[in-house]
This record gives sequence, structure tokens and C-alpha cells, in this order.
Amino acid sequence: MSTSVIVTRKLPEPVEERMGQLFDVKLNADDRPMTQAELVEAVRHARVLVPTITDRIDAAVLEQSGPQLGLIANYGNGTDNIDIEAAAARKILVTNTPGVLTEDTADMTMAMILALPRRIVDGVEVMRDGGFHGWAPTWMMGNRVWGKRIGIVGMGRIGTAVARRAKAFGMSVHYHNRRPAAPSIVEPIGATYWQSLDQMLARMDFVSIHCPQTPATFHLLSARRLALMKPDAMVVNLARGDIVDEDALIRMIEDGKLAGAALDVFSNEPEVNPKLIALAKAGKALLLPHMGSATREGRIDMGDKVIINIRVFLDGHRPPDLVLSQPPVHRPLSA
Repeated sequence: MSTSVIVTRKLPEPVEERMGQLFDVKLNADDRPMTQAELVEAVRHARVLVPTITDRIDAAVLEQSGPQLGLIANYGNGTDNIDIEAAAARKILVTNTPGVLTEDTADMTMAMILALPRRIVDGVEVMRDGGFHGWAPTWMMGNRVWGKRIGIVGMGRIGTAVARRAKAFGMSVHYHNRRPAAPSIVEPIGATYWQSLDQMLARMDFVSIHCPQTPATFHLLSARRLALMKPDAMVVNLARGDIVDEDALIRMIEDGKLAGAALDVFSNEPEVNPKLIALAKAGKALLLPHMGSATREGRIDMGDKVIINIRVFLDGHRPPDLVLSQPPVHRPLSA
């Protein structure tokens, strides 16, 4: 028996309530991630599948989809969890939720840029442990953010929002993209475009990553590129873990060749490399559990996007947030 909409994870209550009013929907009340076998069962019976970024909808899953499956309405901005080519080959549409998490992610990026060099987490732990015994001139010193150079890798919605915040904190904004951003975007910020990612990396105090994960951006910040950075520079990543060579990043911080890293994403989520945990305990890394976009408002806005895409599709029209199939050859972000 087919179900109109199957949702793979528990969503915010207002979103689930609205879905229940509009669709024949099967929700995941336990919030337990579906196994691959359960995902296969879902695509066999759903007309619309609503997965999250942690559900891997690959070609093997899609090959077993029923003929009624017409839409995968991803609850998330990224779609690297879905084999877009395999979906297109089966005439299955894929949508995402662009734009709604931009400001939330940019807020968290700026918070991490401030927190790591200013040792905010160290200060919180001192207070929790009762270790504050009075001010001293050389105690708990961090590093200034004002006047430093930030290099943004990927000047899309989120990268631009981070750039605005960085400028407000007195930072010099630089960016690398496939092509220069529109003057209306970069001129108010005073952002400098670098065609060469290598040259930009060598001159930045902070490097903040905001490009999508594709085959072309896997280990975009490779061991070679990380070695170009200044020893007092820091890496900030709220995009996807595999964009950075995590092992190389760890080695360089351990060896004192980089000052630190602020990470909200990891190569093998939900597993986190124990060496990163050790660096965090030593105050050389700031780690968060993939919560960069986790606001109530943002999660509900994501659900609203999903609902609109489903309604338009079920009404027989083109969903507004359709992700178009990409050609198999990917152009790198940087030559």
C-alpha cells in the first residue's frame, strides 16, 4: 500500500502538524535514523520521500524505488546525500530548502571566529570549575579579531552573510570563488576577490569554508594547501567535513604549523577523530556537534519550504526549489 509522504526523521512539531493536515503522511515519531533497508522500503511505497542530510539516498536505494515515487523533498540545503543523477535517470525530482538557514549559519560562523581566538570556551570552563581568583595582566590572553584578514571560500548566500558580519567586526574581507561576485554584493563589504585559492590561503588569518560538497571540492583544502597557510592562521568550517583534509589539519595543528580550527562538521560524522577532541581539550580547536543552523525558526522555515515543494508537486506543477541534475564532469572551485 502506497503512502503519499514518508518522513525519515522527526521534524519540529509545527511542521509535522501541518504535514498531517495536508498530506497522507507517515512520520518518524521515534526519531531513529532509518537503516538502508528501511529507506528502500520507503522508496518502494512513497510518492514523496522527505529525507534529511544524514540519509544516504544512493543509486542502490533508488534502483529499488517504486514507479509512484516522483519527488525527494530533502529537508536540508545540501543534497550531497542524494544521487541526483540516479534520481534524474528515474525521472524523480529532487528539491532542497535553500536560503532559510543563511543567517543562522552565518551567525554561528561569526560566533566561532570570535570564540576560538578569544578563548571563550576556556573562560567558561574556568568559571564552571571555580578557577577564577581575580584579574591578572597576562592571564587568559587570546588574540584580537579586529583588523585581521578573513578568506572566505565560496561567496554564496552564506559566505556573503559571513562577510557582512566580518566587516562589522573590523575584519578585512577576502574571498575565492569560481568567478567574482556581483559588485552590488562585494562593494559595500569592500571584499577582495582572489582568483587563486593558493595565493589567498597564504595571506589569511582566518579561512572560512562555505562551498558545497561535490567531487570537485573533496579535500579542497588539501595537505598541500593547508601547508600554504600562516602558522598563526585558523580554519573555520561549517560546510561539510570532507572539504578539508581532516588528518592533515590535525597534524598541522599538532605540529604548530596552524594555530587552530573551529569545526561544526567532520569527515566521519557522527564519529569525531579522538585527536580533534584532544586538540579541543588543549584549547587549539573549537568543536560543535553540527549545530550551525540549529534554530527553531530555521528548522520550521525548512519545513515550510518542504511543504511548499510537496504541495506544488502534488498539484502537478514544477516545485520551486528543484535541484537540477548536474553533468558528470564537475568544474573545480579553484584551478
